[in-house]
Amino acid sequence: MNDERKKAVGVFDSGVGGLTVVHEIMKRLPGEAIVYFGDTARVPYGSKSPDTVRRFASENIEFLKTKDVKLLVVACNTASSIALPEIQEKEDLPVTGVLLPGARAAARATRNGRIAVIGTAATIRSRAYEKAIFDIDPDLETRSHPCPLFVSLAEEGWLDDEVTELVARRYLQPLADFKADTLVLGCTHYPLLKKVISKVAGESVVLVDSAAETAIEIEKILREKDLLNDMESRGRFECFVSDTPYLFKEVGERFLRMPILKVEHVGKEKDGKGWHTDDSENKEKP
Repeated sequence: MNDERKKAVGVFDSGVGGLTVVHEIMKRLPGEAIVYFGDTARVPYGSKSPDTVRRFASENIEFLKTKDVKLLVVACNTASSIALPEIQEKEDLPVTGVLLPGARAAARATRNGRIAVIGTAATIRSRAYEKAIFDIDPDLETRSHPCPLFVSLAEEGWLDDEVTELVARRYLQPLADFKADTLVLGCTHYPLLKKVISKVAGESVVLVDSAAETAIEIEKILREKDLLNDMESRGRFECFVSDTPYLFKEVGERFLRMPILKVEHVGKEKDGKGWHTDDSENKEKP
């Protein structure tokens, strides 16, 4: 086999949400090795300035490149909406994000030409989904609304709770009059809340899960670049975080939907220009 095919797919997010993308990659491409980096020391990205998000994204990419990956995946809607074009222009490796696959799927799914988008405040402020959908088909109408509390509810595990439903009704009410038939889940946390969101939005509304669409895009890129590892055996999974690996493991298994055997902590070098593994943090805390 081509040695390049054996290299891992590098995935990063601001925290645990990107594990929904990893879950979809594992389902669709079980032979692929995956290296994941969750920037838990600096989460959330949704409330950060665009310049800060771009800097964090660039630093995360540099860490993944130290793992000799063959493809970079920006599994964060905020970073995809703000930093992805700059990353793609700068990097020699193929790079994809979660935003464009979701926009394409929404454009295919809509029947009445009206698409609603929910996401973090930064993603919604960027209007990146609206721009992407307009570029695909300028006749499509879009409306967006931020739903920041969904992130905390997903991480708390309140996936089918009356509180979550009340919050969903409050968030989705401003979109009701728009009568969209397609709703983009513009944050990697939101797929965990599909059941409640669908109940509130209505069964006739199609929910677009960017995580699943991104896995399809990854397969396409790997095939085109002759980088696909089509081994039948399960590829390795390595997981790194910038803070609290013991908490990440606990919450992350809910997002990945399988056990995480090991989570390693990495910290910034004293000069702030690189990363180092910190074994003192790679232990469970009381």
